[in-house]
Parts: sequence; C-alpha cells; structure tokens
Amino acid sequence: MKRFFLLVLVVFIARFSHAQTSKVTLSGVVKNSRDKSGLPFVNVVLKAEKDSTFITGTITNEEGRFSIADVSSGTYVLSYSYLGFQPENRAVLVGTLSPFLDLGIIELTEDAKQLTEVTVLGQQADGVDNRMDKKTFSIADNISQSGSSVLETMKSLPGVTVGQDGVVQLRGSDRVAVLIDGKQTALTGFGNQTSLDNIPASAIEKIEIINNPSARYDANGNAGIINIIYKKNKQEGLNGKIGLTAGLGALWIKKDNLPGIRPQYQRTPKLNPSLSLNYRKKAVNLFFQGDYLYTPTLNKNEFVDRYYANGDTVRQQTKRNRSTTITTAKAGIDWTIDSHNTLTVSGLFSSEKIIDRGDEPFFNGSLTQRNRLWQFLEDELKTTVTATATYQHKFQQPGHLLNIGLNYTFHREDEKYFFTNILPDFTGQDAFKLLSDENVTDLTVDYIRPLKYGRFETGLKLRRRYIPTNMQFFPGLHSPIDSAAGGWATYSETIPAVYGNYVFENRNFEVEAGLRIEYVNLKYTVNPTHPTYKSDGYSYTQPFPNLRVVYKLDDKNRVSFFYNRRVDRPNEVDIRIFPKYDDAEIIKIGNPALKPQFTNSVELGYKTNWQRGYFYSALFHRATNGTITRIGTIIPGSTLIYNIFQNAGRSRNSGLEVAWQQTVTPWFSFNANATVYKNTIDGFSVENKYPVPTVFTAERETLTSGNAKFNGIVKVRKQVEMQLTAVYLAPDLIPQGKIGSRFSVDFGAKKQLPKGEIFLNASDIFNTLRIRREVNGNGFRYLSTDYYETQVVRLGYGYKF
Repeated sequence: MKRFFLLVLVVFIARFSHAQTSKVTLSGVVKNSRDKSGLPFVNVVLKAEKDSTFITGTITNEEGRFSIADVSSGTYVLSYSYLGFQPENRAVLVGTLSPFLDLGIIELTEDAKQLTEVTVLGQQADGVDNRMDKKTFSIADNISQSGSSVLETMKSLPGVTVGQDGVVQLRGSDRVAVLIDGKQTALTGFGNQTSLDNIPASAIEKIEIINNPSARYDANGNAGIINIIYKKNKQEGLNGKIGLTAGLGALWIKKDNLPGIRPQYQRTPKLNPSLSLNYRKKAVNLFFQGDYLYTPTLNKNEFVDRYYANGDTVRQQTKRNRSTTITTAKAGIDWTIDSHNTLTVSGLFSSEKIIDRGDEPFFNGSLTQRNRLWQFLEDELKTTVTATATYQHKFQQPGHLLNIGLNYTFHREDEKYFFTNILPDFTGQDAFKLLSDENVTDLTVDYIRPLKYGRFETGLKLRRRYIPTNMQFFPGLHSPIDSAAGGWATYSETIPAVYGNYVFENRNFEVEAGLRIEYVNLKYTVNPTHPTYKSDGYSYTQPFPNLRVVYKLDDKNRVSFFYNRRVDRPNEVDIRIFPKYDDAEIIKIGNPALKPQFTNSVELGYKTNWQRGYFYSALFHRATNGTITRIGTIIPGSTLIYNIFQNAGRSRNSGLEVAWQQTVTPWFSFNANATVYKNTIDGFSVENKYPVPTVFTAERETLTSGNAKFNGIVKVRKQVEMQLTAVYLAPDLIPQGKIGSRFSVDFGAKKQLPKGEIFLNASDIFNTLRIRREVNGNGFRYLSTDYYETQVVRLGYGYKF
C-alpha cells in the first residue's frame, strides 16, 4: 500500500508541468493522379485544424516536391490547390519523435469527386524532453562551475554522481559510456569511462544524458550514455570567443598531516585560457577550439585506520599533491559540396601531463611509533590524437540521409613511477615504467528514411582495437614488487555490428523498436613467462533489443515504457596483468579471465508539462549477470591487499528518479531532482589467483541510497545572473563495503557584457565535502576519510567577436 500510495502521489504531483515547443519539417510530392507526373507550382497551405487559421505555406518545385520547415507540434490541415484540379485537404498530426515527416505522395485529380479526407500522421522530436530518453544541459547555463573541467560541471546534473576518483555514475551505476560528439574516443574511454577531468568545460557546448539508448548506439554501458558536444559556430564570416579563467583552491587545511611528512598543497592556482574560432564563407566552414588547463590540486588526503584479524592496528595517511597541465585543440572543416552532399573532416589533439608527489606514513594504533614512510613520484603523460571524416548525402526528400564515417584514435599512456620505502632498518627504492599505445579504427554507415508514420534507421559499424602494452619493473631492497610479473601483453578486439530501428507515431502512441547484433572477438596475448596469468580472451554474438512505447494522455501528459539489453565489456585496464600500487600496501592487478556483464533494464516514466515548468518521474530496474567488481584479499603472512577485478554473479539496481523544473517569476527559476535507488549484490564466491590462489566469499548485500540536487537561478538585472547549487549524496554500496554521505554547495554569478561576459564562482563554499569509506575483507577491515581539495574560487572573462 505504501508503494501504491507513493506512485499515486507522484502522479498527482506530476499533473502540474511544461510543454517544450519543438520544430519539424514536412515534405511530400504532389502528382497528377492520371499519369503520375509531378505537378509544379502547386499551392500548399498549412492551417490550424481547430479554426483554419493560416500558419504557413509554400509551392511545389518542378518535380512536384515541397518542404515546410519549423512547424510546431500539433494538429493541422494541409490544403493543396492547383488550377484545373480539384483542391485537396488532408489532416496532419505533427508529433514529437523525428525532425522530419514524409507525407508521401499526394495525388490531385482533374475531374473526380472530392477524395475522402485521409489522416496523415507526422512526427517531430526535440530529443530532450518529449522522447523522455535524453536530457540535454547547456554548459553556459552552469554558472557555478564555469571555468572548471567537464567532470566538475556534471556534479549538478540529474541522476549523476561524481566520485573523488573521477568516475561518473548514473542512477547508482558507474557503467557509463562516454562519447564526444556522438563517438567513442580514447580521451573518455572505449570500455569503462576514463577520467573526465582532462576536458576543459570552456571547450564544450552541451552535455546529453541518455538513460535508454536506442539500437543506433553501441551496446556497452548498462547505465546509459553521456554525450559531450564540442562548440562549433556556423555564423557567416569570422567569429569566435576568447576567454581566461583564473582560480585558487585548497584555501585552508581541512585536516593536519600526520607527523614527519612533506606539506600538503595549499592555495593551489588554477588557469584556463581558451580560444574558439569559426569562419564560414559560402560552402566552407572552418572551426577551431583550443584550451589550456593548469590545475595543481591536493588530489588525495586520506586518513585510514586498518584493523587486522591478528589484532594489529595501523593508522596511515595518503597525501597526494598533483600538478596537471592539459592542452587540447580541435579543428576541422565542413565542406558543402552541393545541396545534397557534405564532407566534414576534423582532428582532435590532447596532451595531459600529470606529476604526483605523495607521502604515506604508517603508524601504530596509538600514533606513538612510525612503522614506515612511503614516498612516491608519478610522472605520467597521456597523448591522444583523433582524426574523423564524415560524409553525408541528402536525398531529395528532407530527412532522407546516408551518413558514412571513419574515425581513428591513437592514445599513448606513458607512465613512470618512483617509490622510496623508509623503514627503521633500511631504505628501499622501487621504480617501474609503463608504455601503452591504443589504436582504434571505427567505420560506420547509417541510413535514415522518413516514412508516413515515422522513420526507419539502419546501419553497420566495424571496430578494430589494438593495444600493445609493456611494463618494466626495477625493484629495490626487500621490494614487494614481483619483477617476474612484468613484460608485455597485447589486447586485440574486433567488433562488427548491424542494427535496425523503426519509429512509429499516431495521435495516441509513439513506438520505437530496434535491434542491434554485435559480434565480439577479444584476444589477450600475455608474456608466456608471467608467473600467474596466461593468454586468454572470449568471443560472442549477442542481440541487444530496445523498445520505447509512449502513451499520450493529452497534449501535456505522457506515460512511457522502456526496455533495453546492454553489455559492459571489460576494458583493457580491467584485464591488464601487471601489478600496480594503489598505495604502499594495496596492489591492484587486472584479470584476463574477466568476462562481460549483461544487463536487462526496464523503465516506466511519466512526464507532465505546463507553461512555465515540467515534472518528470521514472521508475527503473536493472538486473545484471556476471557483475564486474574489484575484490581485495590478503595472503597468509602478509598485510598487502591485492585488488583484482572479478565477475561477482548477479546484482540489481531499482529506483525512482524525479525532476521538477519551474520558472517562478521572470527573475527566479529553479530545477530540483532526486534519485532513490536500491542496490543489491547476491552472495558469491570468487578466487583471486594473484599472487597465489585466494578464495573470497561474500554474503548478499543490499543498501538503499540516492541523491538530491537543487539549482536556483536569480536574475538580478537583465545582464546579471546568480546560481546556487546544492548536492546531497546518500550513503551507498562500494565493492566490499560502504561509502558515507556527502554534501556540498556551489555558488556562481555572471554578468553579460556588450561583447562577452564575466563570472565569479566558488565550489563547496562551506567546505563540507569529504569521503568516508568502510571496507571489509577476509582477515581485515579499514575505515577511511578523504579530505581532498574541493573548495575552489574562480574568476573568468570571455570576449565574443
């Protein structure tokens, strides 16, 4: 009864919400019914169905074709008139699914009875609210995070959780596919996401969140897709924007260091100059976006209490001072060959340099004796180059398209690590070097054909991914590093895929049904001298269906149902066989025997609109087989923890997401959203094989968690806006444990100038954000609190020309 009451309450509240007007292009062909020839110069007039008010009109071309653009959703009548022919009137429903509506062939008769009125169904799609499967957010509207990275700007987005480790979650799952301009690249990861803090927000126009992707998208990412769209202006002539943002972080010390280590970063400077250029002349459009990001950061300041089964207690601190410089540039050309053919060629370059200097002291439980001091230096350079060519052919019918794309990505990971291990009896020094080159080529073909009652999409994709990796170990005195586990390994992946997607709409229903079939062949060739792992891999052919059904209660209220089947394939890092320090006593290593996890998802949504706002709610459920998670174990006679990825069996994620957006007055608007979900992991038993076989068994775990966010925008004057963002994250499950609640408040203000803008913002203004964890393993448990840098003040200026 409680659940039923909650659902009724949500629906009742939702009755008060905002229609978003979107546009569609109508097209068709007018022919002579006698000889089927096209009729030129036919008058085509669009009128409102209710009162026959004139909306817009056009005439047919020499082939009898016509096109009417920018038509809002609604019901209309199209009138066709031509001298010597009987006039024709046909009802048209403009919906919300596709930006193009093909009305097909309209035949006019010379001497015949008036044709019976025929209902021709159209459609239109905004792609944001009306479909209820995608949400779009402008970076320019996020004042409180202007001048930061893309990762920081995501903190306030509905359903999104950003962890201190740079991992983004959607509705409680970190299995998120991250795209750039609709494509996967090594900059954000081809399997699991990589860090998003290497992309300056100043380079980005908007971010799309797609919870229920169609068959057009790759099948990986059970939680959905985040699509990051770069800026590109298409105004005539030369135009652009130049900007500069400066900031200061770590304004004061949240928690003092343990005795005897180097100081933690304070008052860290931030710098982000950016340049956007665009030149458009006739058939050619040139574009460039360049950014530089310099961000020293107190990246980690974690205090840990470890408790072992033998009674020992260890208190430690992990302090990591990070210096990061990131250079990114994207440039390209759009060439309109003629009215039907366009070619776009672009390239992206990114260089990320990271220097980490860290200290990790280990004390006894009473802090009266230091057992060891571990210091490290990490020197990492990540280089990414992407080249893309896209050809588009527009058929005569608007919206009838053929797209062909070729995308190549090269990503080099060049890492050097140096460790000094200071103990009472000796000092040891370790080092290792990692070099990994990722090469990925994607060929895509997409075909879109508008129909009378919807559209049909089909296409294919071929991916070839090749990653040779080499690890060299240089162990010092009494080193725990296993030098025999070094050497080389090669990751090779081939994925051909085909898909079909059909969209249908009438006055009461929208239906989208698709099927994607993927074949995956992964080979992981391992150095034959590795002490534990041998060459491994897998292959499969699997279907990935999707279904979306929407019932329109009326013009302002919709109910939707979604079904999706998705997969999460292990990324190369997940199966990488080389041991690597997480800290002095935690070693992480991949698992080449790791297999994909498959997820079935269902969602029931409701959306209602009103003039100045909307309310959206969705009940969702995901069930996963072969859940991928990292498991930590220790071996007899050692306190080292080995973290290894495993398939942990079945897990489930169920919850409710609600969002409310409202313009209260001309000077105040807000959006509020909340997500509540329950994570359940069934009991399982796995064996960590490195360095020696160790069995880990877990009981069934379940926890209800969620998050709530509020964004309020106040317009003080026409040119001045202020934004306040509050984020609360409830306690949640993590592998082998729990993470505590988190809360922060951000503030920003922006003033529009005649040719630009100036802004000031501050993140975590009350300095409340910190991360608490509890982890339990066989023979150990630990409690930690991370007081990393969260408070940053930024001042920025942008000039448009």
